[in-house]
Amino acid sequence: MTRVWILPTLLVLCGSVVATGLILKGNPGTAAALLPAFLALAAVNSPLIFPASIGAREAQRRSVADGRPVVFWRPGCTYCIRLRIRLGRRARRLYWVNIWQDPAGAAAVRAANDGNETVPTVVVAGRPHTNPDPRWVREQLSPSAGSDA
Repeated sequence: MTRVWILPTLLVLCGSVVATGLILKGNPGTAAALLPAFLALAAVNSPLIFPASIGAREAQRRSVADGRPVVFWRPGCTYCIRLRIRLGRRARRLYWVNIWQDPAGAAAVRAANDGNETVPTVVVAGRPHTNPDPRWVREQLSPSAGSDA
């Protein structure tokens, strides 16, 4: 559980150290510009921007019942962040499984990717797709999966 927060925590700490050093050197303006950048990077790389994760077995059970795709992801993955941002509010219509929190999810990803934990891996109708185009993922969302509102 704590592994997901290592990168965001390091970014906040590094940003704080850099900002403190700049302030001590008499550059508060530069510090004021850099610290928010580090904080934004920490936020984007944290699990906070992703919908709540559920277990792989539960996600697969729900997916069979309603046809929604399952996304296997991990914090800090730039491709996962890209997918999440490009999906926008539609991201809530998918089931998200954090492979760092769910060993069954990590095993499912390894099974789909020749033993590698390559994410994002999106499972649609039981078939895994590694790092698919976000546009394609949006097309897989059925109208019955809910509205964007």
